[in-house]
Amino acid sequence: MNLLMPTARSARLVAVSEGVLFTVMGGSTLVFAKIALAYLGPLTLTGLRYFLAFLLMLPFLFRRNRLTRLSPQLWFRFFIMGLSFYAVGNGAFYWGLKYVPATTASLVLNLTPLLVLIAGILWLNEIPTRLQGVGVIVALVGGLLFFSPGLTGGEPLGVAIVAIGLVGNAAFGILGRDIARERKVDTLTLTAIPLALGSIILIPIALSIEGPPRFSVTGWGMLLGLAVVNTACAYGLYNHALRVLPAFELSALLNLTPLMTAAWAWLFLSESLSLVQIVGMVTVIMGVLVVQLGKKRAISAQPALAAPAALRRRS
Repeated sequence: MNLLMPTARSARLVAVSEGVLFTVMGGSTLVFAKIALAYLGPLTLTGLRYFLAFLLMLPFLFRRNRLTRLSPQLWFRFFIMGLSFYAVGNGAFYWGLKYVPATTASLVLNLTPLLVLIAGILWLNEIPTRLQGVGVIVALVGGLLFFSPGLTGGEPLGVAIVAIGLVGNAAFGILGRDIARERKVDTLTLTAIPLALGSIILIPIALSIEGPPRFSVTGWGMLLGLAVVNTACAYGLYNHALRVLPAFELSALLNLTPLMTAAWAWLFLSESLSLVQIVGMVTVIMGVLVVQLGKKRAISAQPALAAPAALRRRS
């Protein structure tokens, strides 16, 4: 039985690494999206980005007839994922970028782990350890430190809009984890179908509000990069990590995204941070580490429960 432990631990290490890589990509998303907003409307940018990413993955969906094996229940759950996150959540999130700096918008999502933690307990029965609960609170305090200098003029409206994206993020994490842990669909399907459904909902709304997008080599180049790297690749990593990590753990790990955003924003947008904001971000990182270390202690204390049931049966 102990021979199974390295496999379980290595799977967790891969999942955590995928989550960290997602934060690197996610951190650059806000920065490049803010640049692209000079050429495309926020809703148009979001809808086209997701639909283009779906088109890139579409040939691979047909290779193994993945779409024919989906039940009506799965289609409905995919629809809710696409609506809550890709259409409503991220549509509001990128709209809010017109009013707040990229780093501020990212830090609003600091509340996501708390929402996911509560929802995960109620709907997924995924109970964190006490140490992990402390880690989530520490990460939340770090976010509050970031906002302590106060909001500048015009930012309250932007934060309110971005908060809608916060709810969409939390719903997406819970729904994605619920499907991923069942292992009924592969990562490609779990990534591509909600992308398609969300973008199909969002694009007509975007065109009716913002009108047809104007052509720009820079704008469309940004759009292509966001679709390939920051959407197709990034969300593939995210959904694959959900097969191993509980929703609240991955959500807490994603609190590293503001640090990545700050680095990208410093490089490309010349956005600076105050000392208090830097302390807040360091506190967020400490909270994330506590969440991950809390899980490792639980695994060490209960080795027989750490290995997946399928692996134990094969032993």
